[in-house]
Amino acid sequence: MSEKAFRISVQEDKLQQLKDKLALTVFPDELEDAEWDYGVPLADMKRLVARWREGYDWKKHESELNNELPQFTRDIDVDGFGTLNIHYVHQRSLVEDAIPLLFVHGWPGSFIEARKILPLLTASSPDHPSFHVVALSLPGYGFSEAPRNKGFSIVQCAEVGHKLMLSLGYSEYVTQGGDWGYVITRKIAALYGGKHAKAWHTNFPLGAFPHPVHRPWLFLTYLVSRLTPKEKAGLARAEYFQKKGTGYGRQQGTRPQTLGYSLADSPAGLLAWIYEKLREWTDEYPWEDDEVLTWVSIYWFSRAGPAASLRIYKESADSGDLSMDFRRPKELPAIPLGYSLFPKELIPLPKAWARYTGNTVFEAEHDKGGHFAAHEVPELLVGDLRSMFGKGGPSFGVVNGRTGYV
Repeated sequence: MSEKAFRISVQEDKLQQLKDKLALTVFPDELEDAEWDYGVPLADMKRLVARWREGYDWKKHESELNNELPQFTRDIDVDGFGTLNIHYVHQRSLVEDAIPLLFVHGWPGSFIEARKILPLLTASSPDHPSFHVVALSLPGYGFSEAPRNKGFSIVQCAEVGHKLMLSLGYSEYVTQGGDWGYVITRKIAALYGGKHAKAWHTNFPLGAFPHPVHRPWLFLTYLVSRLTPKEKAGLARAEYFQKKGTGYGRQQGTRPQTLGYSLADSPAGLLAWIYEKLREWTDEYPWEDDEVLTWVSIYWFSRAGPAASLRIYKESADSGDLSMDFRRPKELPAIPLGYSLFPKELIPLPKAWARYTGNTVFEAEHDKGGHFAAHEVPELLVGDLRSMFGKGGPSFGVVNGRTGYV
C-alpha cells in the first residue's frame, strides 16, 4: 500500500484525438423557442465545442491542477474485488494538531470539487480549526482505477475511503460529502463510526418526510405549523427535480453501458450531459467556459473513461445500498452529524425533516448556493465546518482530542 506521487499528464495523441472528434461534431436541430426547456441550447453547445477545440488549453489547466493539488496514488485492497489503484489529493495543514477530514465527491463531480476549499480548510489560525484534507477520486472516476467486476457499490466505496484514511495514518477522522459523497460518508458513519469515523457533515441531507404512523410527531408538527416561504420554495424545487430532472439517474441506474458508448465516443455528447447538470444544479453560478471544459475534461481524460463513472447508479440500486429506514432511528449512524442547507440543492428539505438524517448536532441554513457547494460557495461550507468542529462547536475535539488550532 505504498504511496506514489502523481501528476496529471495527458499525452499529445489523446489531445489530438479530442480535437479531431470535436471537429466532426454533428449538431442536432433545435426548436426556435426551446431555450433550456428541452435541454442545453444549441448556441451554448456550439460555443463550448468551438472553444474546446480551438481555444481551450488543457495543458495550462493541467499544470494549474498539478501545482495547486498535491496528488498521489495508492493500492487499496477491497474485500472481494482485489486491489484498486486509487488517486487522491492529500494536503496536510501546518498545524500538527489539525483534524483529519475525508472529502468525498459525487457525480458529475470529481476531486476538483475540493480545489477551492482545500486552502481554506488547511489554513492555520488561532480563530478557527485547521484540517488535514484527503479528497479521493472514487473508483472509476478521475484517475482512480475502475472496478473490474459487478457488485462494486456503496459499501465498497466506503471501504476504500476508510482504508485510505487508515493507510495515511489517520486512525480517527471526520468526513464531508454531498451527492454520492453523502451516501458514501453515511455508510462510513454506519460501518466505521465510533472507533474510526468520529463525525460527519453533509450539504445534501436526505431525511424523513412526515408520516402519520412512522413519524407521527413530525407529521403533527407539519399539520399545525406553517412552513416558511424558504421551505416552501425548497419543496417546490424538490418536486420539480423529481418530475423533470431525474431522467439521467434512471438511465444510469438501469443501462449505464448503453449510455456509456455515447459518452466515451463523443466529447460533445459528454459535454452536453455534464454541462446541463452544472448549469441546472447551481444557484446562478457564473460558469466560465474554460471552467466548464476543465471539469468535463477530467471525465474525458479519466483513467477508465467516462462510462465507468455511471455504474455506481446501477450498482447501488441493485444492491439496495441507497435504502435507509428513517422510521427506525437505531438504523441511522450514531456519530455526530452536521448539515448545511443551500436553497438550490436538488432536494432542499425543511430543517425539521433534515434532522432525521442521523444524530444531528449542527445545522446551518444559507441564502445562496446549490448542489456543488464546495465549488459555488466554498467560504460558506468551510465556515460551517469551522463552526461545527471549532471551539464552542458541538464536535470540538471529537478526533483524539485534536482541536485544529495553532
